Amino acid sequence: MSNGSGTASGKIRVAVWNEYMDEQKRDTVTCHYPQGLHAVIADFLNREEDISAKASLIGDPEQGLAESVLQNTDVLVWWGHVHHGDVQDNLAQRVIEHVQGGMGIIFLHSAHKSKPFTRLLGTDGYLSWREAEEKCRVWTVAPAHPIAAGIPESFVIEHEEMYSEPFGVPDPKTTVFISWFKGGNVFRSGLTFERGFGKIFYFQPGHETYPNYHNEYVRKVIVNAVRWAKPQLRIGVRDCPRVDPLEW
Repeated sequence: MSNGSGTASGKIRVAVWNEYMDEQKRDTVTCHYPQGLHAVIADFLNREEDISAKASLIGDPEQGLAESVLQNTDVLVWWGHVHHGDVQDNLAQRVIEHVQGGMGIIFLHSAHKSKPFTRLLGTDGYLSWREAEEKCRVWTVAPAHPIAAGIPESFVIEHEEMYSEPFGVPDPKTTVFISWFKGGNVFRSGLTFERGFGKIFYFQPGHETYPNYHNEYVRKVIVNAVRWAKPQLRIGVRDCPRVDPLEW
């Protein structure tokens, strides 16, 4: 068991997990993210003095989720799309145990269908969607929350894949953002949860064919979320021990 987090430098250690199996083959993605979405996300996180970020990919050993990686990660940022089912069950369970032990995790966009998300929250991640280059207005509905620091009352994303309610998740601890789409749909696009000692944030913007991880407010939200989700306490896997009474 340990209090606090980070390396000797005091920086928050972030791993940006990505599939990176299909998007590098599509011109509609590489025009915005030539080195992959994970590279852009890690880059803007590394511009912050208190954050140290690196990429972790499904093609890496143990699908980028080796014990040595997670032990040295304070906050895991997860972007997944079409290979949710390819993540090995034992590795998804490893992520869950680290979150329960205090590691923060941020699920981006399509990660609502990932194994760690659905299993941590006990949900199927249900929602409806439409890809029609719609304008999206993101409303800040919890302006006092640390994740909303420096974010205006609302901001516009010119094009984003539409996600719509109902969103099949349990009641969040806090709804930080709600998005409206030009087609008339609305979506709870920024939600916080807690499981065990770990903090969880889900943030919807980030479809791979739009350049929205270059948006200043999208970036600010993710930076804020990393700082919010960093562990205050980190423990290992726990059993349920038998204990003697304090007083006989």
